[in-house]
Amino acid sequence: MEQPITWVGIDDDKMNLTVAVATGSEAPQVRRIPNEDGVLRRWVRRLVRTAHQGEIRMCYEAGPNGFALKRRLEAMGPVAVEVMAPTLTPRRSGRKVKTDPLDARQLLSLYRSGELVPVAIPEATSESARDLVRTYHRVSEELLRKRNHVLKFLVRRGRIYRTGVHWTGLHRRWLRSQTFEAWTDTTSFEELVTGLRELEDRRLRLRQALKRLAQEEAYALGVATLRCFHGIDTEMALTLVTEIFDIRRFRHPRDLMSYFGQTPSVHQSGTKDVRGPITKAGNRYARWALGQIAHQFRHRPHVGTKLRQRREGQPPWAVAIADRAHQRLHRRHWALILRGMPSAKAFTAVSRELTAFVWEALTEVQRRSTAA
Repeated sequence: MEQPITWVGIDDDKMNLTVAVATGSEAPQVRRIPNEDGVLRRWVRRLVRTAHQGEIRMCYEAGPNGFALKRRLEAMGPVAVEVMAPTLTPRRSGRKVKTDPLDARQLLSLYRSGELVPVAIPEATSESARDLVRTYHRVSEELLRKRNHVLKFLVRRGRIYRTGVHWTGLHRRWLRSQTFEAWTDTTSFEELVTGLRELEDRRLRLRQALKRLAQEEAYALGVATLRCFHGIDTEMALTLVTEIFDIRRFRHPRDLMSYFGQTPSVHQSGTKDVRGPITKAGNRYARWALGQIAHQFRHRPHVGTKLRQRREGQPPWAVAIADRAHQRLHRRHWALILRGMPSAKAFTAVSRELTAFVWEALTEVQRRSTAA
């Protein structure tokens, strides 16, 4: 007789795991376990013994422990662990009590009934590469805030740069020439500039690391192909490649658009069907990158010096896809603008269509790599 499945719902935090365990359709038993390898290993061995060679399935929501908890548990015994998308977990609007045991029971119940949606799990090397690219973007965000902090400090002291664009060589020389009567202002300004310089050095080091990452075999062809596109350099190409991490997961461009949160929200009732703004219920890093790239397609198709250098030695099929994308998206942008659409919406529409060309390019990379 086939053994029933042992279902496990895990509500995790940094220090402890609250687990609900049930065999078959039995009522769950809940306990709290320290998030330590020794304790977890003994618990998994006990589950395996009581399962009597039956299947053990565990789930938890993506959260503070990332995917490391899944890898740790699966290394401790013959268990299958899935990580669920927390934003897609059904919630009861009338529920006013929230505790870890209740959350673990609810996860087990929903998992057993098949109502949870698992997320795709990247390999450890892919996750590490993605974290490196995200670190670069976070440092860039900090650098932008620090630059604004420096400029706002100077404006409050009546120091306004009026002879050109900020953060050029001339502007930086102007910054170095600033002096203040109060020692407190001098200290504040020096600390702000020092913090700015440190962030610029950090971003430079990370940019060099991204160039090294782009040369690795797993990313080289995909990054080189995307760099043939207008407006996509190494940083943006790596962002898209590492956030997608496996284009085979998406059978159609619309699947990739949904993953990026670019599909429109829909409210349909009876004969009324209202299409709203994009859901933004997806990967925000890739969505932001595509939004930045979309601004470049307002310019007429033209191969400049930098783009020509990026395309040197690249296969003709990659250049052809990139050229077709630029011509199509440039026409699309101005058709929407001349129709009266606000520029923000036009750029969103262009970024969504750009996703289809990215899907086409990476799918072709995957096909040719497999054939080779």
